Amino acid sequence: MRSYRTLVRTPEFTPFLLSFAAFAAAQTIGSLALGTLVYQATGSPLLSAVSMFGPQLAQLVGATFLLSGADRLPPRAILSGLALAYAAGTAVLALPGLPVAAVLGVVLAQGLLAALGGGVRSGLLTEILPRDGYVLGRSVFNMLWGLMQVAGFATGGALLTLLTPGTCLLLAAALYVTSALATRLGLTARPPRSSGRLSVSATWRTNALLWSSRSRRLTYLGLWLPNGLVVGCESLYVSYAPGAAGTLFACAALGMFVGDVVVGRLVPPAWRPRLAVPLRLLLAVPYLLFVLRPGVAPAAVAVAVASVGFGASLVLQERLMSRTPDHLAGQALGLHFVGMSTMQGVCAALAGAVAQVTSPAATMTMLAGGSAAVTLILAVLDRRGERAGRQEPVFS
Repeated sequence: MRSYRTLVRTPEFTPFLLSFAAFAAAQTIGSLALGTLVYQATGSPLLSAVSMFGPQLAQLVGATFLLSGADRLPPRAILSGLALAYAAGTAVLALPGLPVAAVLGVVLAQGLLAALGGGVRSGLLTEILPRDGYVLGRSVFNMLWGLMQVAGFATGGALLTLLTPGTCLLLAAALYVTSALATRLGLTARPPRSSGRLSVSATWRTNALLWSSRSRRLTYLGLWLPNGLVVGCESLYVSYAPGAAGTLFACAALGMFVGDVVVGRLVPPAWRPRLAVPLRLLLAVPYLLFVLRPGVAPAAVAVAVASVGFGASLVLQERLMSRTPDHLAGQALGLHFVGMSTMQGVCAALAGAVAQVTSPAATMTMLAGGSAAVTLILAVLDRRGERAGRQEPVFS
């Protein structure tokens, strides 16, 4: 499947895409409003970063208890229910005078639920599309996420000049409700992909099985670590340029959109594996310029160029799917998204803590250097495995 027209004609793909668009817009506007609200109240880069990216930390806990549900629960009911739960939590965050501790409690609870949602949504995509259409379909979702971030951060930044952060949070809650309705009305009810009940033991057994292969481990680490360290850089936009954070987020989203278009639509499938390392290096290297403390305009260019490197995720997700059976696709992708989100949350917290004692610019430079180093180390380990002639079964 190489055509966007074919994707649009695929039954249920368009309503699924629209429900995700509303969800992505809600997350974008809501996170910027919440980060701004917390920074205004505390003046703390750490608390601002954790309020925006803290839910990712909680996904690790959610994965322990809930991730087996990605293949064992009916997807339409779960996705619409999760969107309503997000709407309720976001409405609570809009309450005036809510203590910071309560704010963090709500966003961490949302993170617990997100561990399940990412796996369910990704697994459902593999049912709506044939296997050869996954990369193109996933690239469209990533492109839409990028567009929603561009529009959402730009709109959110503009709204915050006119409205209070609390009002913007209520708008985000309404968008979550819209996503729930689009999911309920636009998708058909499907049975779970796998039998059995949601359980901690089932989650751990399958996660251990997924982690048992060396090639899958390196693929997971390549998806999690370089990406997470760069998201740690992004978590400092608010403290680096309080008046222009929306602009930096929008430019980063624009770069991600370009990367997904190029990798998902323009690069021939045979070439994609060769791009994994160059794209991950591109993700980090432009952030090294922050050692010079650039102004908003050059900083925006740097983050836009760097974010093209997020296209590497498509390459690595395709590699992961080639080594995973269909009936575990949801949990395999869910494990990826949970690990990625957890690392993003860890790196956001780390970035905020380091920025407290140094500066946002210095911290961004250090994290970028770490991301590039990790990419090179993983590339060396991967090549050593190939030279050793390691042959693993598709699923061990």
